Amino acid sequence: MAFRLPDLPYPKDALGEFMSAETFDYHHGKHHKAYVDKVNGWIDEKELGGASLSQVIQVAKERGDKGLFNNAAQIWNHSFFWQCLAPANGQKPEGRLAQLIDEAFGGTDALLAKLKDEAVGHFASGWAWLVLNGGKLEVTSLHDADTPVVHDGMKPLLTLDVWEHAYYIDYRNARPTFAEKVLGNVINWEFVAQNLDGEGVGRADQDQ
Repeated sequence: MAFRLPDLPYPKDALGEFMSAETFDYHHGKHHKAYVDKVNGWIDEKELGGASLSQVIQVAKERGDKGLFNNAAQIWNHSFFWQCLAPANGQKPEGRLAQLIDEAFGGTDALLAKLKDEAVGHFASGWAWLVLNGGKLEVTSLHDADTPVVHDGMKPLLTLDVWEHAYYIDYRNARPTFAEKVLGNVINWEFVAQNLDGEGVGRADQDQ
């Protein structure tokens, strides 16, 4: 058994101008796949056969195995990221999620502005996150392949990939435009709301 490259939850051309099929060809079909292939090539020698993806990430962190951690964490981060996106249909936060956003940020527009600032201001590669911490929403970012999977009290709700390969084909070096367009148009707020149950890590986990 081995880890797999998860299918996208929509056709690769479904996000239109906001994220092109060509970007998915490279980002999902090449970058994400490369992480999967590398981890699968190490599982036996690392004596981690049968471990779930989240368990591999935790063990790699505890062992200080940076190569395994970076690649396994990137499998999880990307698997979660794809689910955070959906075709542009005017979706917006509703119900309890909307209430928590109002309480924490003063409204959806303010949240999106804060997420964009976090994404744009994050130096070099990494991920901007909306997380649930102690029942309250927080915006933060993590460097390189770091992931909420290994951070206690950081329950993932939403992420935006700010590695350059996430946006260079469609936006060249314009990370601010990428963040604004994606956050403002193609977020899957139903998925974000689901993750309020604290089970977000499991939604991008997988067994071998």
